[in-house]
Amino acid sequence: MRAWETYREEFPIFQETTYLNSCSLGALGTRVRRAVAQCLDLWNADGAAAWYGPWMRELDQLRAAFAGLVGGGPDEVALFPSITAALSAVASSFDYRQRPRVVVADIDFPTVAYQWLAKRGRGVEVAFVHSPDRLTVPLELFERAIDDRTVCVATSHVYFQSGAIQDIAALARLAHGRGAYLLVDAYQSVGQLPVDVRAADVDFLVTGGLKWLLGGPGIAYLYARRELHARSEPEVVGWFGHRDQFAFDVTHLEYADGARRFEGGTPAVAAVYAGRAGLEYVREVTPARLRARQIQMTGALVEALRGAGLTPRLAGGVEAHAGIITVSVPDPPAAVAALAKERIIVDQRPGVVRLSPYFYNTLEDIERAVAALRRHAG
Repeated sequence: MRAWETYREEFPIFQETTYLNSCSLGALGTRVRRAVAQCLDLWNADGAAAWYGPWMRELDQLRAAFAGLVGGGPDEVALFPSITAALSAVASSFDYRQRPRVVVADIDFPTVAYQWLAKRGRGVEVAFVHSPDRLTVPLELFERAIDDRTVCVATSHVYFQSGAIQDIAALARLAHGRGAYLLVDAYQSVGQLPVDVRAADVDFLVTGGLKWLLGGPGIAYLYARRELHARSEPEVVGWFGHRDQFAFDVTHLEYADGARRFEGGTPAVAAVYAGRAGLEYVREVTPARLRARQIQMTGALVEALRGAGLTPRLAGGVEAHAGIITVSVPDPPAAVAALAKERIIVDQRPGVVRLSPYFYNTLEDIERAVAALRRHAG
């Protein structure tokens, strides 16, 4: 089993920086840099001919790699440049005439709600479930909000601000019990938590390379359950969503088999290469080992914050959280800026400083960040 410090050596940012902000952007690994360079070398050497072999194969290999990570099949994965694009494609496939209601939590990332708020003029009703503590949402509140007019429950696996983990299998049972779909925003979970889409029985799941999958911006993933493909006809569609895209048939739209029917236009290939290289780290370490590391690091962070006289915000114990811990301070932007001057990178959200260790961090990183936060939080 490879030691953590040897992985850390592959992330050069740690040579000069204490980095505890993976929930905003994963650190750049040397494998990812090499993969992007490989893509650029193919572009330089072959021009458009790179499409007809290595680039198209890379798309297939990335779909398969992500599918294997979450327990789905390659035919259940579609690629996008962002979660917004993936959400738009899925949302355009629903029939809202008999079921106009979409249930969202008020502590979900705004992109999730915006997708359906923009459709209110066309009869879509957005029902917000309100968090009582701004950390998480009790399942019984979702149960009250889901009714026979609900087409979809769209919410987070891990809440972006608090790091609290939601029971998506229980949510799936609640949604399906009323005939609704479950769409999971897994941007803050896949990579640091084991996720099995089949065991959880989710219908749709979206995530991306930006954070815990270490692939950077420009690549996002959609899992769409196989049983839903035949009845899904998205209105937001592009030529990669066509069954025979290279026939260039402008007069007929025939949806591709599988989840690829949701795909749009030409993908950003450099981001695809980066995405697969980032996934390589996660698949090699394994989600189970990553989760154990996250509990260790998050526990150490909570203990250090409390020891410094600060109060981390927790929804239960450390096991109820992913690798995101927030702490209330009087002026979060000022605190984050002060730490950045010391080359300690954390983040802030309204009213809180947000810290997010990952497998490449050390206890020394945590001690340095907490000591600096104590100095600057008052």
